[in-house]
Amino acid sequence: MSRVGKYPVVVPAGVTVSLIGRTVTAKGKLGELSLPLTDQVDVVIENNEVAVSPRGDDRRARTLWGTTRSLINSMVVGVSAGYVKSMEITGTGYKAAVQGKELILNLGYSHEIRYQVPEGIKITCEKPTMVKVEGANKQVVGQVAAEIRGYRGPEPYKGKGVRYTDEVIRRKEGKKK
Repeated sequence: MSRVGKYPVVVPAGVTVSLIGRTVTAKGKLGELSLPLTDQVDVVIENNEVAVSPRGDDRRARTLWGTTRSLINSMVVGVSAGYVKSMEITGTGYKAAVQGKELILNLGYSHEIRYQVPEGIKITCEKPTMVKVEGANKQVVGQVAAEIRGYRGPEPYKGKGVRYTDEVIRRKEGKKK
């Protein structure tokens, strides 16, 4: 039995969740997200709660039960509060700036990196060494942050590169004489 799936998703004030056909849609102050459902699960919306239940007793239905509940919860939290990923840039001359719908990164290469900001995502740079990625869709926020980090990941010897604010880099000792 799913430990995650058996708990209903509580819908906060200001968010509306609707079920149209086999698609769950959540609308809130930060936008609108939708999730197509599989044939393995059923969704019931009543009393500001969304309950997910498996259609069968097979393994696939039980795994999709918890997954679907978790995805619906992420949608509800995303349209009400949103998701944020903060990143830190470390290194001499490494910096970031936002110009219109582009993030411009100087990460020690011979050229600057121009990253097109996707729809529904907001990127801000409070300082030239801090980048904050915000949005309603948890998956897209994480993907954008991972792509930015992928341009110059943190290296273990000097700690230079782009890293998440809460990430701990295990430092290595350099060569000895």
